[in-house]
Amino acid sequence: MRTLAVLFVLTFAATLSAAEGDWNQYRGPTGDGHSAAKGLPLTFSETENVVWKTPIAGKAWSSPVIWDQQIWLTNATEDGKQLSAVCVDLDSGQVVHDVIVFDVAEPQYCHPLNSYATPTPFVEAGRVYVHFGAHGTACLDTQTGKTLWSRDDLPCDHFRGPASSPIVYGELLIAQFDGFDQQYVVALNKRDGSTVWKTARAFDYHSSNGDLKKAYCTPSIIEHAGRTQLIAPAAVATESLDPATGKLLWTVYHDGMNASARPLFGHGLVFITNGMGRMVAVRPDGTGDVTDSHIAWDSGKSIPKKSSQLLIGDLLFMVSDTGVVSCVEAKTGEVHWSERLAGEYAASPLYADGRIYLFNQDGEVPVIAPERELKLLATNQLTDGFMASPAVAGKALILRTTANLFRVEQKD
Repeated sequence: MRTLAVLFVLTFAATLSAAEGDWNQYRGPTGDGHSAAKGLPLTFSETENVVWKTPIAGKAWSSPVIWDQQIWLTNATEDGKQLSAVCVDLDSGQVVHDVIVFDVAEPQYCHPLNSYATPTPFVEAGRVYVHFGAHGTACLDTQTGKTLWSRDDLPCDHFRGPASSPIVYGELLIAQFDGFDQQYVVALNKRDGSTVWKTARAFDYHSSNGDLKKAYCTPSIIEHAGRTQLIAPAAVATESLDPATGKLLWTVYHDGMNASARPLFGHGLVFITNGMGRMVAVRPDGTGDVTDSHIAWDSGKSIPKKSSQLLIGDLLFMVSDTGVVSCVEAKTGEVHWSERLAGEYAASPLYADGRIYLFNQDGEVPVIAPERELKLLATNQLTDGFMASPAVAGKALILRTTANLFRVEQKD
């Protein structure tokens, strides 16, 4: 119990530190795509409100993370043989570090829509944790760029490439491996990379086809009724684990495969998408198999297969892969509106300064109001498309397209 208490205090302190302005992980300091920033630009283009634009070679869909004056992102050659970490100065856009972390002689197959550097890093004071699935996980010193520890012995046939991002909980670095051949969640000691716990998926996939067992989710930590939980979605089902020990708490079956959205928590419900166009809202106070007892509502209406959702007050906002944007009542699943915008979407949306920013694969950025009826505030356009999700630093949007990294900020 004392260990659990210490871990919780450390996690809470780290969250407060990051929430002061650092975008430390996938979907920001609170892991839900929200930013407290004010004064972000409503409109921008290649020639409007761009402070700097830095080309990033290679093929990589990881999102940028930010600590102090450093922006970190991972990168990869298109063939996956060199996996690297890149640090860009926030003020100037100059590359500070470009470090090859892993040389891979025989990379696994990666689907053309994916990349070898899709998982987003996690950064904190002095350290950045980079993850490339089975190809390797490492911790780098943020000042020198030197590798402090690395692991390349966590097996998994991703079959289509890795995508799950790691998170930090207290002294643990937690990552999901849901592949063709093996499916498990692992927690490493973030100081030296040693394995603290490793928990295999405990549910029945009802299939021997490994392709139906793949998932790409980033887990979330929630606190409900005095119980800290790691919500770890997979194909077919989602598990809740004790993040300190890896012990299974509950399981909910929802079918699906290739799930990638990060789960959200609010109104006493965990919101999970299954990668095949279905969402379930689950009460997290159960034990064991809660499928028949704890699903508050479910929906198959225009649910995204790739991007994560936004929970804003009583409303859920989401954009499907084909560009259908929806507003849903979070407590009931009632659809208030569902409208198609142009383009296809993989990046997750951002809520900041009272606006929702959406990012499509053609480089278009519609901005809408978080209301019970569709209100389009602006439509912006950059040359290259978005696979990575956005980050925020002060009054600036930090945007990674398929070819460049931008600092976008309202000019006086």
